[in-house]
Amino acid sequence: MSQAATKIVCLGDSITWGFPHGHYFSWVRMLQDELGIPVINQGLNGDDTGNMLHRFRHSVLDYEPSHVIVMGGLNDVFMRIPYPVIVNNLQAIAEKAAANGIKTVFGTPTAVDYEEYERMIWRIRDWIYEYAENHGLPVIPFHQAFLNDDRSVKSQYLLADGGHPTEEGFERLYRMIDLSIFS
Repeated sequence: MSQAATKIVCLGDSITWGFPHGHYFSWVRMLQDELGIPVINQGLNGDDTGNMLHRFRHSVLDYEPSHVIVMGGLNDVFMRIPYPVIVNNLQAIAEKAAANGIKTVFGTPTAVDYEEYERMIWRIRDWIYEYAENHGLPVIPFHQAFLNDDRSVKSQYLLADGGHPTEEGFERLYRMIDLSIFS
């Protein structure tokens, strides 16, 4: 696909949106600046995968993108949404994208500084990698921006809430993106 035909929608939650710093500090804006193409930020603070699926038409299809970066699951875990529901939502989003000629790129849920949640989030990351491998989809390993080799969290890149990135944390998220995915 030529870069002229490339348009990306980023579907996600507050970490896609850029909370609390705003759009200007988001990894989405950094990606747009680097690629020089339309990259539409459809991050919604507090969003879960069920709502992402529900708003897929107006948040993704209406923009007629070539790619959708899907990053979700953290809020689902915090809200105690069951694992099968989360992965079914993610799968349904990828299937809707494929049915409309849009290439799905999964972004892994970022690391959080809460052991209990982090264990649950690893299940989602593992599912994303397996699903992506089985369907030939790229994955952006966003979680690696905040993890040491021993899987301990680099909390210096997270705000005091243990989940949202600092400004430097957003830069680290952006650096996890392999730009060749979009060429």
